[in-house]
Amino acid sequence: MTIRFAVRGDYIQLDQLLKATGLCESGGAAHAAIAEGRVRVDAVVDTRKRAKLRPGQTVSFAGETVDLVAE
Repeated sequence: MTIRFAVRGDYIQLDQLLKATGLCESGGAAHAAIAEGRVRVDAVVDTRKRAKLRPGQTVSFAGETVDLVAE
């Protein structure tokens, strides 16, 4: 399933995105998933918890895909 997420401002941090979309219940769960290498940004594993994501990028986690779009 694909989720379209509108980015307010210039960017959203990876950990905040996972929490905001409901893919992770808490910031701690998001940090753990990212640290374990279970999150992909633009098809590449990304272990940076606070990676700045911008519209046009795609995040994949737990069988879900999030497309970032401008608000």
